Amino acid sequence: MNPVNDRIKEGLKILFVGFNPSIRSSETGHHFANPNNRFWRILHESGLTPRKFGAKEDDLLLDVGYGITNIVERPTKAADEITKEEYQEGREILKQKISQLKPKVVCYVGKGVYQQFSGRKTAPWGVQKEAVIPGTVDFVAPSSSGLVRMRLEEMVEIYKGLNKFL
Repeated sequence: MNPVNDRIKEGLKILFVGFNPSIRSSETGHHFANPNNRFWRILHESGLTPRKFGAKEDDLLLDVGYGITNIVERPTKAADEITKEEYQEGREILKQKISQLKPKVVCYVGKGVYQQFSGRKTAPWGVQKEAVIPGTVDFVAPSSSGLVRMRLEEMVEIYKGLNKFL
């Protein structure tokens, strides 16, 4: 499997953090590339992008001040294949990235991503009371995976909460 390179730079408005790349993302080299993943549609419908980007345009997110990374680099079919050791290693790497890049907001694309990163057992949708890395805002949003049973409209409403930081 091929790793999927981060789309990151310093001073981002929003850094989106997923679990790990899908098999399709590994094949294409682009984030959220599985056709069943709703990430690109959610970004557009929530007003975060001026149009619906496609996975092959993930570099363009940098132009609007957004970046993408994952807590674990290894591609899998599903997040439940990620090991405890991979999460531990990924947590430390992600802490370094956030500390160095200093994004305004870190948006965890999946409650489980945030829980694995923060070590917290529960988390409400949206802004968290206290950021893991001081100087940033932690925002928890639903996973955009097609496996998630939440209605698209509900997801879009939660992601709209990011607009107040732009």
